[in-house]
Amino acid sequence: MKKYRNEWKYVCSNCNLELLKSRISNLLSLDQNSNENGKYIIHSLYFDDYKNKSAKEVESGDFKRSKWRIRYYNDLNTNLYLEKKEKLFGKCHKRKCQISINEYNSIINGDYMEVFWKTEEKLLKEFIIDIINRNFMPKVIIDYERTAFIEPIVNIRITLDTNISVSYDIDNFLTGNYVNYPLQEQNYHVLEVKFDDILPGYIKNLVCSFGFNRTSFSKYYLGRKKITGILL
Repeated sequence: MKKYRNEWKYVCSNCNLELLKSRISNLLSLDQNSNENGKYIIHSLYFDDYKNKSAKEVESGDFKRSKWRIRYYNDLNTNLYLEKKEKLFGKCHKRKCQISINEYNSIINGDYMEVFWKTEEKLLKEFIIDIINRNFMPKVIIDYERTAFIEPIVNIRITLDTNISVSYDIDNFLTGNYVNYPLQEQNYHVLEVKFDDILPGYIKNLVCSFGFNRTSFSKYYLGRKKITGILL
């Protein structure tokens, strides 16, 4: 049975971001993947079908939706991860597996059946089936810097995403050598609070003390809209 997690999203200003970061750091630990500045960079290549169904599900606010992406962190493009993120009534479930650069290149070049027969990864096979049946293809790159705090005992994760940008230069995804366009005004960022069933009062009170409004902020959807102007 799939385990869905709560994922609360907020948009916050520079001023609130720094204050929030300072307060959270007294309560939670930094993610172990953080660099000396307490951050790491996420590069994601999002896929969608020929009808742009994943983007349109966000636009229409469907209670059940999903999206595929391939991701790497910082400059470590040798460590690629295929992820499928599913949402159900506002809660999220994510599955992922590591893929090789050869598998990535085969998929991008249309040789996905070769990958299908060689891999033992169920998630990768599922992705290739979607490529075949629904004509999934790469659509847009989303980059951002993330500061992540964790509470491993109760499985809480709070992330602060800054410098969110979008690029359509898909051919250069692995090199990182592409032009990015800011997704929103520079002094606004995204806060995400992720937890299983119950959010402890001391964290909930901290977030609520800033008066943030919940949002359904989707980096992928807004990235597509930024590039195309409208969804096709």
